[in-house]
Amino acid sequence: MSICYLDGQYLPLAEARVSPLDRSFLFGDGAYEVIPVYSRRPFRLEEHIARLGNTLAALRLPDPHSAVQWADMVREVVARNAWEDQSVYLQVSRGADDKRNHAFPAVIRPTVFMMSDALLTPPAAQLDSGVAAVSAADFRWLRCDLKTVALLANCLLRQHAVEQGCAESILFRDGFLTEGAASNIFIVRDGVMLTPPKSHLMLPGITYDVVLELAARHGLPHEVREILEDEVRSADEIWMTSSTKEVLAITTLDGRPVGSGRPGPVGRQMHAWYQDFKNTVMRSG
Repeated sequence: MSICYLDGQYLPLAEARVSPLDRSFLFGDGAYEVIPVYSRRPFRLEEHIARLGNTLAALRLPDPHSAVQWADMVREVVARNAWEDQSVYLQVSRGADDKRNHAFPAVIRPTVFMMSDALLTPPAAQLDSGVAAVSAADFRWLRCDLKTVALLANCLLRQHAVEQGCAESILFRDGFLTEGAASNIFIVRDGVMLTPPKSHLMLPGITYDVVLELAARHGLPHEVREILEDEVRSADEIWMTSSTKEVLAITTLDGRPVGSGRPGPVGRQMHAWYQDFKNTVMRSG
């Protein structure tokens, strides 16, 4: 039985209830985080809490808790659930008013919700073969750097991939790569790892940061720069990264093979470095 947190109470997830007048339900007015937990240790918890704070500030939504309080609540949810490796979902909405009105209510109490599930990573067969992706125009709003619950555009883009039997949609805006519908994207060309810079057009992923740190630590040539769509389509390797997908090779794009059509050597090496980092750093706190 999964235990969640809702507005000061820890209770079974099936018993949690939120008002239909909550602004997250009516307007998608809220922020969220997904925090990976390894051996019951939340990974880079301070960074996740800081990113949540940045989103809340941009939404002009008062942060209801201090960083210390957030950390204690996350650890309590982890402790109350059974899995050693977990994925903790944390959401803050502006709260429930007594009416539906676009303008922010003058006085309102934020709704705070947190739940956990088992953290599942790609199976060995998927790592061995890679996954398929499709391309799509990035029609989302211009503040993709904010981790808000208003994710309908991302859902439509991810569904576009699912309906074609693919794992992800790779997004392009004005001829340049932005990211995936639910991941960051890296490519390899002539042995050099490339990824777009953080901007308002993409979400600054925690796993994205780890991959760049590992590249620097191990001396892998890499560049953070704008990437043309043509560079992606002619890349030797393409990867998707996220807290659940970790480092996963994309081996076909729009039905055409990427490179050899198999996970490439640079991606395999990065995945090995990532697993070593997970076992020696993430699991040790």
